[in-house]
Amino acid sequence: MQAGVLLFGPPGCGKTLIAKAVAHDAGANFIHIKGPEGLNKYVGESEAYIRRTFARARLNSPCILFFDEIDALTTKRGMEGAWVVERLLNQLLIELDGADQREGVYVIGATNRIDVIDDALLRPGRLGQKYFVLLPSANERHSILKALICSQRKPVSCTVDLDAFARREECNNLSGADLASLVDEAAKEALDESLELLENGALSISSLCSVASIELSHFEQALSKIKPSVSEQQRKHYEALSQKYSAM
Repeated sequence: MQAGVLLFGPPGCGKTLIAKAVAHDAGANFIHIKGPEGLNKYVGESEAYIRRTFARARLNSPCILFFDEIDALTTKRGMEGAWVVERLLNQLLIELDGADQREGVYVIGATNRIDVIDDALLRPGRLGQKYFVLLPSANERHSILKALICSQRKPVSCTVDLDAFARREECNNLSGADLASLVDEAAKEALDESLELLENGALSISSLCSVASIELSHFEQALSKIKPSVSEQQRKHYEALSQKYSAM
């Protein structure tokens, strides 16, 4: 039986959203642990935190325990400074080894640094299932843009072809976080343009909201400012990690 899965890949690619979507679709409770918050300078407190977290998950089963930035808690033993998390890591391994005793509790980890995680955590029976989360494709970029606009209720003009825009070469290698920044910047460009018209007397306050819709020109202006947060060198590095760890 697999105790859990590990999502790894470049930052901003939606690993946290994937975990939340899994919990939502499964109808399970969701406990989100940000890696560094499990560290405590007092002896024994970090291990107690892990025990309390798993006990809470058992009480609320079915439950998904999501460890974000799990590399902060699971640095390879023997590395410089790794002694800080060694006891916490040992406690986490004990909890994961008890998978058959915690029916209804599932663990998902997420990391940008799979290469620094202790190998003991990555073996079968613990976080043995590893999934590489890629940068979004053109179709996925289109879906992300639509979802962002819908969830944030951005007033986008009906003349904007989001599918064609998402397929532009300049959009290649944009992460989900980059696309969110792109939508926000486009909305800002639209608002700035409307405010400028208002100041020049070419627009009345009553018509401000109806005019401040996001046009293609605003997306283009935003795209000129938003650059991929994951460089080409970093992308190749993550792809190499994918080939190494997906085969384990």
